[in-house]
Amino acid sequence: MSPAQRDAASLESSTHIKGLVLAAIGGLAITVDIPLIRLADGETWSILLLRSAATFIAAIVMWAVWRALSADAPALIPGKAGWVVAGFYGVGSITFMAAVFNTSTANLVFILAFNAAFSAILSWIFLKERPAKATIAAMIAMIIGVGIIVWDSIGTGNLFGDFMAMCSALFIASAITVSRASGRDMGFTPLIGVFFPALIALAIVAEGGYRVEQPWWVLFNGAIVMPIAFYCLGAAPRFISGPEVSMFYLLETVLAPVWVWMIFSEAPTRNSLIGGTILVVALVAHSVWQLLDGRRRKRAAAIVEYPV
Repeated sequence: MSPAQRDAASLESSTHIKGLVLAAIGGLAITVDIPLIRLADGETWSILLLRSAATFIAAIVMWAVWRALSADAPALIPGKAGWVVAGFYGVGSITFMAAVFNTSTANLVFILAFNAAFSAILSWIFLKERPAKATIAAMIAMIIGVGIIVWDSIGTGNLFGDFMAMCSALFIASAITVSRASGRDMGFTPLIGVFFPALIALAIVAEGGYRVEQPWWVLFNGAIVMPIAFYCLGAAPRFISGPEVSMFYLLETVLAPVWVWMIFSEAPTRNSLIGGTILVVALVAHSVWQLLDGRRRKRAAAIVEYPV
């Protein structure tokens, strides 16, 4: 391998690692989102207003400090693609909050994990990134898993919440796909996107009244946890693929039900566990395959044939 090829390979590897670290930090941070919302003990629109406003203000402060200290501060909303991404995250915040209050935590996070399949499908359609056979097999398994979870909710009030969770997964995947296609730094864009649901929540709360019993949990969530999670997950698609970013939402899928079970003693149903297990196994198997396939491709690319 020539020095130029080695340098290019080293740069690609460090860039990929940076993306993985960002996605991992964001994925870990977001695992406590639902427990903190539940601890606040309030009604949907009041919590959405408080959470979104705290996140928006924290983002503006962070960006202003960054801009004051460095000329390299990224744009809050980079171009038309940034507005689209902000819109997806904004609408996704509304559907997510609706899901929190209308279905179980286990159902919500298991269905949210389906955003990995949505991301792969959208990348295939719009970015012409044809998924491998292993990815298609994982998507089929995930569809079966989500079907089992949703079937358990038919005839109950949870069906609406499950549908909202599915919409959230689609909006997240759409935002990741647009971020990936633009190649722009979208780290602050999801944080600014929450301004739109905050305005809607403000109008509804002004009409129907405000109720949050323990607001400090939501303030901590909105001002600290969400900025870290949204920034890292929003910036990661610049360095790694959309499906890879989506995989890190698996951390919420696995850990959020554990936190809720420990705090609220909310045990998932049998169908939720069965469907969730299928989702987790499919995602883990696909992640391992992706890692091994990536290493194989790098080894193949490192082999240089010299003329005799």
